[in-house]
Amino acid sequence: MYDKIRVVLVNTSHPGNIGGAARAMKNMGLSQLVLVDPERFPDPEAVSRASGADDVLAGARVVATLEEALADCVLVLGTSARDRRIPWPVVDPREAADKVLDQLEGPNAGPVALVFGREHSGLTSEELQRCRYHVHIPSDPEFSSLNLAAAVQVLTYEVRMQSLRRQGQSTTFASSSVAASDDQQPVTAEQMELFYQHLQQVMIEIGFLDPEHPKKLMSRLRRLFERGQPNQVEMNILRGILTETQKAIGVQAAGARRQ
Repeated sequence: MYDKIRVVLVNTSHPGNIGGAARAMKNMGLSQLVLVDPERFPDPEAVSRASGADDVLAGARVVATLEEALADCVLVLGTSARDRRIPWPVVDPREAADKVLDQLEGPNAGPVALVFGREHSGLTSEELQRCRYHVHIPSDPEFSSLNLAAAVQVLTYEVRMQSLRRQGQSTTFASSSVAASDDQQPVTAEQMELFYQHLQQVMIEIGFLDPEHPKKLMSRLRRLFERGQPNQVEMNILRGILTETQKAIGVQAAGARRQ
């Protein structure tokens, strides 16, 4: 499906932005890049900024006009950061992703284009009128112009996220499913009570807790460790620290007696 999504960059002036856009595309699984009348391409700086997305650059198609880039597309969405006061359907990146996927999953699936304009002036009004939808990224109005590669990243990210959700795939980090060993299991209530007793005893021994005036120290510490929900490994570490603290106290006490 991703091979039907075409990223179209119009009259790009800086080759580094082409490389950055290629990298953003590859991050999200897209590969179809079309360049409309780029000022400098191919160029070593594009390769440098692509950072491994060389295959996307190598497969990029260079055309002379936007009409040629869009000729076979069944859906075109154009990005614009400015309010041009023309009555046209405007969507945000998430809505744009849904429009793209609805088209690709529908009965009339065909190439879909995401069109990005010039770094300094964007798409012209005439170019935007070739787009069925205008995509507005809701950035800070005080500084609304995004770097070209960043804009490509935003839109392609939303397409990928919506696609994963529709397929029922997780959008969080997929960690390896390894059965938890015994020392990764949470501690029992009994083990927690033994720890609290041990902790209280050590605090008394080092003079941090006055058993005659305990105030609410143990209650506060109980809340702290209950929030943390330590597992077996972590509990062993905590008990080990307490034990070694008692050993250190014993050594110091023995040394003081010898003196």
